[in-house]
Amino acid sequence: MKVKTILFFFCLTWLVVACEEKAKDNAKPKESQTTSYKFKGDSTIYGLACEGCNDSTIVLLPMDGSDPVRYDVIDAHRNGRVVGDIQIGDWIGVVANKQDKHMADEVINLDEIKGIWCYVVMPKMRDYEKMSKRLQKKMMRDIPDSIKQTYLIPREYGFWLRRQWTAQSVGYVSEQSSLEQESPVVYPQLGFFTGWHIWNGKLVIESATPRYNADNTITITNPVKDTCIIVYLGKDSLVLSDGIESRSYYRKKNINDVNVKARYIADKLKKEALKKAMQQQ
Repeated sequence: MKVKTILFFFCLTWLVVACEEKAKDNAKPKESQTTSYKFKGDSTIYGLACEGCNDSTIVLLPMDGSDPVRYDVIDAHRNGRVVGDIQIGDWIGVVANKQDKHMADEVINLDEIKGIWCYVVMPKMRDYEKMSKRLQKKMMRDIPDSIKQTYLIPREYGFWLRRQWTAQSVGYVSEQSSLEQESPVVYPQLGFFTGWHIWNGKLVIESATPRYNADNTITITNPVKDTCIIVYLGKDSLVLSDGIESRSYYRKKNINDVNVKARYIADKLKKEALKKAMQQQ
């Protein structure tokens, strides 16, 4: 009996130590993600989910390598503020309750929120907004099907939330400027995303206005920070809200899978324009 008891406590101790050592090893290269870019006033506690996490408790190993901390997440689960599916070893953020530091108001799976997130946009006919509602309906009704199939192609816009708090835009389709100007449709402007952060449980997405220089470099001007509420985070779904409107996103696993049809149409139009130009020579 004593031998079984000793073996039990030995195994339990080994599991705890192994979890802590693995988490500490993983935490070291990630520390700069939280300390170097932490926003002023951000109370989020960053670390790794450790052994002992369940529906009522989150065990977090802080990024500074200090001892694991347990947080009660019963109310957070009840309020829908455990964002993402927390697994052992995941990089997470915890917003602790102001009255009880061992109770979490919000938990975010930061590893799960990273990735390529897209939504669908449709083009509008050029000068569409300047037309009356009646003229808009008539024009859309009279457009030949061949034009619709060529030009009214949905595109995928979005952003890629990457490591080290960096981000990039998703959805750019290369077009010749002359073809773009001659096209009967226009697409919404694609945002130029540069970074992302967490601020007290909210997602902050950074964007700017790019200026393309003659030496192929880009100068960033007019930086903007948009703060969003993370309404929902699933394996393949993300819903963000600015407090007034919400937008749903879906995950793309590969950047090359974005806008496959749109890029095919754009390439086809380029070839047709080149062929027409050569025939006119």
